[in-house]
Amino acid sequence: MKKIRLIITFTVLFLIPKMGHAQINESSLGAWYMYFFNTTFKESSWGAQGDIQYRNWNMGGDLEQLLLRGGITYTPKQANIKFTLGYGHITTGTYGDEDYKTSESRIYQEALFPVKFGKRVYTNHRFRFEQRFVDHQDFRTRYRYNLFLNIPLNKVTFEKNALYLAFYNELFINGQRNIGNGIDVEIFDRNRFYAALGYVINDNVKVQLGVMNQTTNHWNKNQLQLSLHHNI
Repeated sequence: MKKIRLIITFTVLFLIPKMGHAQINESSLGAWYMYFFNTTFKESSWGAQGDIQYRNWNMGGDLEQLLLRGGITYTPKQANIKFTLGYGHITTGTYGDEDYKTSESRIYQEALFPVKFGKRVYTNHRFRFEQRFVDHQDFRTRYRYNLFLNIPLNKVTFEKNALYLAFYNELFINGQRNIGNGIDVEIFDRNRFYAALGYVINDNVKVQLGVMNQTTNHWNKNQLQLSLHHNI
């Protein structure tokens, strides 16, 4: 019995610092710095889009994720909808001082279609399906729906010098629940709600500054977001 107690005591003393160290500080503001690009190949229905995102658990330096993503787009001539087939590579860091990282390769398909209400309310609906190849996990899939809402303030359209409000809410739903090694995940993966102020620099460049609240089954955290949107 003494040996068993000694082993239990040693195990608890060893794990408590690790558990405390890995605990995410939900009250600390994180920061995501992002660049989005979109282009059309001349006057055709084909184009490309992508983004680079440097995500931090803090304002900078404690890596949450580095995301590199790009895809080929197709917009039918007679339909107000855009389809994308793309690939992303994601490096995910660990909260705090630990330097452990995991990698993910991701293939995705999405459909994006806009709906306008009145003169100033612009919405976009995005449906995305992901096939995920994550280090040390079985093959995974995920479904995402994002509702975007943009409202110009000092202009009617998104022309040069326009200020606008930007909102979105994105819901993430897991496909497979068993991800290997006896680990199950919930059907609900996460939800992101975002509010920002945007500014149109010119016809091809916009910038946004806002805050996104991300909720998972285990934590809830606010992230400052600074993003540049570029039509090439």
